[in-house]
Parts: sequence; C-alpha cells; structure tokens
Amino acid sequence: MPSALELKIELAEEIAGYTHDPHGYAIFAFPWGEGELVDAKGPRAWQGETFDIIGDHLSNPATRFTPLRIAVASGHGIGKSALIAMLVKWGLDTCEDTRVVITANTESQLLTKTSPEIAKWARLAITRDWFKSTSTALISTMAGHDKGWRADLVTWSENNTEAFAGLHNMGKRLIVILDEASGIADKVWEVILGALTDEDTEIIWIAFGNPTQNSGAFRECFGKMRHLWHTRQIDSRTVEGTNKAYLQEICDTYGEDSDIAKVRVRGMFPSASSMQFIGSDIVDAAIAREPQSIGSDPVIFGVDCARFGDDHSTLAIRCGRDAKTRPWKRWEKQDSMQLAGDIALEAMKWKPDAIFVDAGNIGAAIIDRLRQLGVENVQEVWFGGEGRDAELSPGVRVKTANKRAEIWTNMRSWLSNGAIPDDQQLKDDLTGPLYSFAADETRVQLERKKDMKKRGLASPDDGDALACTFAQPVMPRQQPGYLNPDNYGYKHATDRYSELDTL
Repeated sequence: MPSALELKIELAEEIAGYTHDPHGYAIFAFPWGEGELVDAKGPRAWQGETFDIIGDHLSNPATRFTPLRIAVASGHGIGKSALIAMLVKWGLDTCEDTRVVITANTESQLLTKTSPEIAKWARLAITRDWFKSTSTALISTMAGHDKGWRADLVTWSENNTEAFAGLHNMGKRLIVILDEASGIADKVWEVILGALTDEDTEIIWIAFGNPTQNSGAFRECFGKMRHLWHTRQIDSRTVEGTNKAYLQEICDTYGEDSDIAKVRVRGMFPSASSMQFIGSDIVDAAIAREPQSIGSDPVIFGVDCARFGDDHSTLAIRCGRDAKTRPWKRWEKQDSMQLAGDIALEAMKWKPDAIFVDAGNIGAAIIDRLRQLGVENVQEVWFGGEGRDAELSPGVRVKTANKRAEIWTNMRSWLSNGAIPDDQQLKDDLTGPLYSFAADETRVQLERKKDMKKRGLASPDDGDALACTFAQPVMPRQQPGYLNPDNYGYKHATDRYSELDTL
C-alpha cells in the first residue's frame, strides 16, 4: 500500500499534467455530484468553453507567452464567481510560484461575494491542503513560498493604484482577474497594462461582470479594443442552472430592449451612458408640463434634512400632480430648532395635510420640535426602513430594497404626469442616482449618497425631499364629486328597504 508521501507525490504529478488544461483540472479536482456539488456534473458549458480558450492559448508555443485577455459580459446568475474560484485554484495548483491578483468594483463585492466563493472552492478541491485560505488571500503552505506563490484579493482607489503597480512575475505565471469590471476605474486598467510586458511569462487577464456602464475600459473591450480581447456576451437565460422564470419576468416587465433587461439578463451594454434611475427626458418633460391639480388633492410637505456641511435641507411642496406652484424652500447651515421653526411657518401658510420628514441625520430632532410646536400631521420617514412594492411607471410595479428606493420609485412614476420647478439643481438631483439590485437580485435599490459623492456628485437633497411626499398615501381633502351620492339625485339619506316593514 502506498505511503502518505507516495500518495502526495502521485497527486502532485497528476495535477502537473493539467498545467495547460484548466478544463481537465476542474473536472478532476472537484467532487462533482457529491456534497455541495451533488446537483452538478461538472463546470457549466460556458465555463468549460472559457477554460478551453485558456488551454488552447497555453498549449500553443506560438501564443503561450503572449498575454491572453478574456472579457465576459453577462446577466445575473451564470456562475461567474465559481469560474473565478476554479480558475484561481487551477492557476496556483499547476504552476509553481504563480501570482494571482483579484479585484472588484467595490470592496463589498470583493469581500462578501468573491472571497467566500474562492474559499469555498479551495476547500472543495482535492488539493485543499496545498494553500492556506484567509479572507483576502490563498497562500502556499510550502515552506519559503508564502510570499510569491499566492492569490491576493486587493481593493483599489482611483487615486491610489500602487497595489497594481508591481504586477510582475517574470518567467512564471501571472493571472489578473477583474470582477464586476464595469465599475473599475480606467486608471486601474491602465496600471495593469504595465504587467503585460514580462517576457517568457504566462499572462492571463480576465474581466467579468454585468455590463452596467456604456463607457469605460470594460466597454472598450467589446468596442475599439475588441481586437485584443476574446469577448463574449452571455444571456443568463441560455445558461443551465439559472432562474429562467424570474429572468424572463424581468424582460416581460421592463421590455426586452430596456436597459434593465439588457444589463441584468441579456449581457448587453445599456443604451444610456449609465444606469440612471430617472432619465433626463422624464425630468425635462416634468419641468415643461403645466401644473394640474383638483380641489380635493391634499397638500403634502416633504422635508430632507442636512446638518451643516456641503449639503442643504429642502422643503418640497406637492399637491396632486403639481409640485411647481407653491415655492420650495432651501436652508444651508441651519440648526434643527431654526429649521423646525421655519417649517412651522410654512405649515401655517399652506396648511399641509401631511408633513413627511426624513428622520435620519437631524430629522428626528426636527420632528420632535415640530410636534412640540403643535404642528399637525408630522410623520417620520426612515430611508433605511423596509421597502414595499412600488410603481416604477404607470401599470408596472417592482419590489424595492428599502424605503428610499420605494419612494423614489413612486416618484419616478409620478414624474410621467407631474410638474416640477425649472431648477437645474433639482434636475441634477433627480437624474444623478444610479440604480442596481439588492443581493437577492429581485429588489431595486438606489445608489447611496456617499457613493454619489465618490463620483463627484452632490447629495440629492432636493430629490429626496420630493420623494418624501410619496412616503404614504394621503387622503383627499374632501370627498370627490363622483363618489358623493348627492351628485346623483339623492338629496337626503333614505332607507331604500323601508317598505318591507309594512309587509
């Protein structure tokens, strides 16, 4: 019976046979049909085809030492993270002192999605004890190789790209993987280019992701730089193991040619320059529209609160479809007591049927002060609270990730018929936020304010204020005429069945 050492040597020799065959390695190294992979017979078809591109490139002496670049744009759920993890493990296991560097569009994506998937497949592999897994690395357990034989997950900053400046591994193997590549800054791509200059080195550069941006380096892989890249755009509905009913629901709800369906399902780049939640055409139409309201429409205040800094507090006033007639108010560097007093004066003037106040920041103090002053109908709005189904456009309802996404979604639908002030700052606020989907990929979520600021945009205070007016339904000021029986010939309340008493 072979000794433990002999078995280890035998396994190492077996694995070495897959040095230029990642597809064969994946089939050999993982327990398909067992345990966590009980429902899988092997890599998905598109994963195997990607492995084959790498294998063909490395097996050909004419191409082996020229950089291989692969870009895959896809919809959701195709198994992208699993492919990344299998590729990382193959690269490390089959070539001594291989260096792998993985990054993603955000630190959250890298640490909560990419990293756990790599750790999972490293644990499932037949070579699980060859590398030690941490939250940010796979490190060789062979003595003296921990510095140079490893895979590292690194975050990036557009103003700090030093983490990628030393990407070299002369005479060995270097693998660079970009996850959710559409959101990675062009400067990072430029720095990575410097790593492609080593001679006699196996260099593999792969970019994966949903094609969320219609500009930037990832988009150029499929455009002017396509001659340098092996590209593929994958419709999630064509991949085994995806939730095809839900994916088709997205296409049916938004339309096959909508940006949401293109990006999240079809693996196509959006028509707009970005994943704008509210398009400029919708806002321009609302600015140009004449205000309309009826006497029964309630007057609603929406208040977004900010304490000093660069942001400002805003009072938006809406009556039915009219958010234009009654002047809005803005305050800069105003404390909560003064702000509450000013809102109370506006309430005395316009007698609102509801005042919805953003309860975050200094909002809670303003709510308390307004109630102390005797202002009626003051209600708090928690942007991070649970989101309900909302109307994205007339007749189309979607799930939302939180309260802020819910009220912005309802506001977006209202803008199709509503009227708003002709104000550039308001227009910028409404068209600024991008959208995405929550982790379960079923609920719409809005870009966070801090992420907008990273892109150089201001906090959308005016947009949040108007959105607050959609926090809850508000009853009409009076019963509409079409519901009033007096308008249909009934002057007095009568008992239509009183004659039965005489029988």
